[in-house]
Amino acid sequence: MSDMDVLLSMGFDPARVQWALKATGNRGLQPAMDHILENEGKPVPDISGVSETSGASRPSAGGGEPMDEDEDEDAAALRAVYGTGSAGAAAAAADVEAKSIKCSLCGKIFRNTALANYHAEKSGHDQFEESTEEIKPLTEEEKKQKLAELREKMAAKRAIKEKESAKEDKANEAIRRKAGRDMNEIREELKHKELIKEAEAKRREKVEDAKARAAIKAQIEADKKARAEKAAKEKALREGRAYTESAPTAASAAPSAAASSSISSGVAGRDYPQTRLQIRMASGGPPYTTTLSSDATLREVAEFLAGQTLSVDVETVSLAQHFPRKAFTHADFSRTLRELGLTPSAVLIAS
Repeated sequence: MSDMDVLLSMGFDPARVQWALKATGNRGLQPAMDHILENEGKPVPDISGVSETSGASRPSAGGGEPMDEDEDEDAAALRAVYGTGSAGAAAAAADVEAKSIKCSLCGKIFRNTALANYHAEKSGHDQFEESTEEIKPLTEEEKKQKLAELREKMAAKRAIKEKESAKEDKANEAIRRKAGRDMNEIREELKHKELIKEAEAKRREKVEDAKARAAIKAQIEADKKARAEKAAKEKALREGRAYTESAPTAASAAPSAAASSSISSGVAGRDYPQTRLQIRMASGGPPYTTTLSSDATLREVAEFLAGQTLSVDVETVSLAQHFPRKAFTHADFSRTLRELGLTPSAVLIAS
C-alpha cells in the first residue's frame, strides 16, 4: 500500500493529501501526515487533476447563481411533480442531494469523485452511483488513533520482512557452506586418488627395476662364466694339452644362459607403456634422466639429449648399451624403444 493509499484510507481530502505529498517531496508517510496536521486550517492551493465534488453545497435554484443543465432538468422535473415555486419542491430537491458516491459492485462509499476514481483504478470497478449517505470526517482523536494503527501495521510488516530476510540469509549461508564442504571433499578425494596412483606407479617401477637388475645380473654372471671357459681353453691350447670342458660347468652354464636369456626376453617383451632412461656421456659428467613412451623412437632419445647439452648433435651422436653390450647404429634411430628391448628401463652411453 502506497503512502497516498494510507492517507486516503484515513479519510483525508485527496487534494490535501496530494498537496502534502508534493510539499514534502514524497519523503514518506510521516512527513506528509505532519504537513496535513500542521496546515489543517489553511486553504489547499489549486492542484491540477484533483476535483472536489462533495462537501460543498450546490447552488440552489433560487440563490441567484446560474445552475448547470443537470440541475435545470432536475428542477423542471420537481416543478412538474410538486408545482412551480412550492415549498414541497424545495424539500424534495434537498432530499435527493447526493452526499457521497457508492460503488455498485462492492458497496464502498467515497466522499468525493477523486476517491471514487482512485478506487476504480485500483479495483477495476466501473459502476458507481450517488448516495445520500454522508461520510463524517474523522476527529483529531480518530485521526491519531488511525495513524497509530497504521504505524503498528507498518512496524509489524517491517518486522516480518526482516525476519524473512534473516531466514533467507541463513538459508543462503547454509547452502554456501554446504557447497564449500562438498568442494573440499571432492578436492580431498581427488588428491587421495592421485596419491594412490603415484604410490602404485612407484611400486610398479620398483618391481620393474628389480626384475631388470636381476636380468642384468644373470647376464653378467653368464658372461663371466663364458669368459672363464674361454680363458681356460686358450691356456690349455698354449700349453699343448687337450682341453676337456667339464660337464657340470657346461651343463650349469647352459641353464644359466637360458635363464638369463629368458629373464631378459621376459622383461623386455612385456608391454610397458613407458620407459625410463638414464643417459651417460662417455666424456663424463652427471647423467640425464627422462621417461618416454615405449613407442618413442631412438631418434627421440637423441633429440632429448641434444636439447640438454650443446655438445651433442642428433646426426652424429652414437648410443650404446653396456648390459647387455650393444651399440646402436643410425639405422636403429627409426626403431622404437620396445623393439630395441630397452623397456621398462635402460642405461645408455652417448658419445
